[in-house]
Amino acid sequence: MENEKDKTVNEAQPKYDRLYTVDEYMTFGEDFRAELYDGTLIVMDSPTRKHQGILMELSAQIHFFLKGKPCKVYPAPFGVRLTLNEESIFEPDIVVICDESILTERGCLGAPDLIIEILSPSTTRNDKKIKFKKFLQAGVREYWIVDPELDLLQVNILENNTYITKIYDENDTAPVTVLKGLEIDLAEVFAE
Repeated sequence: MENEKDKTVNEAQPKYDRLYTVDEYMTFGEDFRAELYDGTLIVMDSPTRKHQGILMELSAQIHFFLKGKPCKVYPAPFGVRLTLNEESIFEPDIVVICDESILTERGCLGAPDLIIEILSPSTTRNDKKIKFKKFLQAGVREYWIVDPELDLLQVNILENNTYITKIYDENDTAPVTVLKGLEIDLAEVFAE
């Protein structure tokens, strides 16, 4: 016979055969690593060691540059809800926000100035297709896609409602367009 405690735990687990609302997503708690794409729950795998090394180095370089400046950097987990009228919450690897009025208790509501995603086998399609389109439509000014397998950085800069794309490798420094004066040393980012 199922005891009451087991029943409660089972009811708290999301079911993957239906659509969810943002309100339901918010009840899963901070430890549940997932994103919501138009109501579809996407559970995220644990990141690799290399992924986390890249995340830490990028976050550190941006953080030190932003000391004493109004913009702030937020590494994952940090919920990004682009608009109120869609059932989506993304958890990019790194977010930079210069307009503190879009900040919420668990993330932000509105387009961040810079979003950085670090690819993994389970997220590549979503990062390059679905998020690319959503971030462009929402007006994210700069969207970086880091490929840890190839040691490449794809920088997408918003100009005239489209992204202009530039590619950098581990021998380059990449300027952050939305943070004038910041150049990311990719040799340090991809050092392993």
